[in-house]
Amino acid sequence: MNKDISYGSDYKYIPATSIGNRLGIEVLPDLYSYTIQIVNIILVGNPNNDDFVLVDAGMPHSADEIIDAIEERFGKNSRPQAIILTHGHFDHVGAVIDLVKEWQVPVYAHELEIPYLTGKKSYPTPDATVEGGMVAKMSPIFPNEPINLGDHVKVLPSNESVPHMPDFRWIHTPGHTPGHVSFFREKDRALIAGDAFVTVKQDSLYKVFTQEQEINGPPRYLTTDWQAAWESVKKLEALKPSVAITGHGVPMSGEILTDSLEKLVHNFEQVAIPDYGKYVDNRGH
Repeated sequence: MNKDISYGSDYKYIPATSIGNRLGIEVLPDLYSYTIQIVNIILVGNPNNDDFVLVDAGMPHSADEIIDAIEERFGKNSRPQAIILTHGHFDHVGAVIDLVKEWQVPVYAHELEIPYLTGKKSYPTPDATVEGGMVAKMSPIFPNEPINLGDHVKVLPSNESVPHMPDFRWIHTPGHTPGHVSFFREKDRALIAGDAFVTVKQDSLYKVFTQEQEINGPPRYLTTDWQAAWESVKKLEALKPSVAITGHGVPMSGEILTDSLEKLVHNFEQVAIPDYGKYVDNRGH
């Protein structure tokens, strides 16, 4: 059953890290963020039972580390009920093939991400010319070919519910990718934002390494539709989240989150949209 699933032919380890590497943070009793090099995976569920899910699947070659983090939180031989993806970029699906082979669990993603997860379509190439720092310059080495999860990947339910994540709903937040989603829980206003916005300036190598906290738009070198990205941030800001876990950077909560998100919405053109780059014209002018 697994023979037809594979990574793209450009799959490889990416030598990038941050001082947050291997840092686990319990954001809420049932929300745990763990950093793999420069990207976060999220475990949703209480550590005292085995009904939990993994949101996103880290960097290439990180399966063992993800399994270790899960076993440390949920106990030996624990496995999630499912893997839920915010989107299919290499740093969010880096271990997903190995994990599916290990656990035999379904993967869920938005319908518009499915072609990138079933070997049919590559994402646009990263933009090394975009205004930004060293990470943007490095971006041509990032894996770009689609992975193939075959029939292991399923479309998120159209009623916006999230399998095995009761009380959460998925929200379509495109811009960074066509089928990017975020997850929101009304009762405590907890938000899993993916890369719709991040809490570190992801294109600055120094800030990625030091994890200096500042809310920013999606990573520039991989974002292709800036107008949609802006609309997505507006949509998330309007929810007034009390706590946010993002794909990159440390979780943020309270007043600093509220104020920073408001500023990002109002100053999106100055703060988030790069001054130049091959996808910059996609801002609706």
